Amino acid sequence: MSVMNKVVLISGAARGMGAHEARSFVAAGAKVVLGDVADEAMQALAEELGEDSALAVHLDVSKAEDWTLAVQAAMDRFGRLDVLVNNAGILRFSMIEECSDEEWEQVLGINLGGCFKGIRAAIPAMKAAGGGSIVNISSTSGLKAFSGVPAYIASKFGIRGLTKAAAIELAPLNIRVNSVHPGNIETDMVDGLYESLKHVPMNRLGKPEEISKLVLFLASDDSSFSTGAEFIADGGETCGMPNLF
Repeated sequence: MSVMNKVVLISGAARGMGAHEARSFVAAGAKVVLGDVADEAMQALAEELGEDSALAVHLDVSKAEDWTLAVQAAMDRFGRLDVLVNNAGILRFSMIEECSDEEWEQVLGINLGGCFKGIRAAIPAMKAAGGGSIVNISSTSGLKAFSGVPAYIASKFGIRGLTKAAAIELAPLNIRVNSVHPGNIETDMVDGLYESLKHVPMNRLGKPEEISKLVLFLASDDSSFSTGAEFIADGGETCGMPNLF
């Protein structure tokens, strides 16, 4: 899976899966632009990865102007943009009756709106590079519903549809767009969320590096005929109900 010398912009890169993805890309020879609102953690990661390989930029994914600046930073520092990983996301808990307009708009604005604004901002640079790959991080929550997280479910299903629409529109530009649907992964987002994992046939959490490898594959030319597709890494969670007894 060669991503050598590719330039990759990752949102939500300061921690969790985004940070693991950044480390994996750099280890494989890519250059990364780290985008996040957690400036201190992101700068520490950039220093860990080295100034020749990584650049940290403040990125609130809900703001179009931040996306414009992030793409320009990639162009100014590395001269091109080949890959966008729309990784940033938040999770809020509430039943539909209690879900406020503020919560709904915040979750949709970051998870889905941020993904859209990232795609839109990346297109000119990818056109100039002769093509590219966009990887949108959705969730198993983009394939099936759960109670108590209506905005999150809507945003992740929305990413799934946006991915397909963008894949059709951008295929003539040699820009591929795919979605990744992780199950429960060892990150702060799911810490303490489940008492057991009996709903997962493999009966365990996924490891961040298991998602990073999939993202690297989709960023690389090894996945050159894949676009508009859904790639699931969930330990079998969405394939059916295991024996819970």
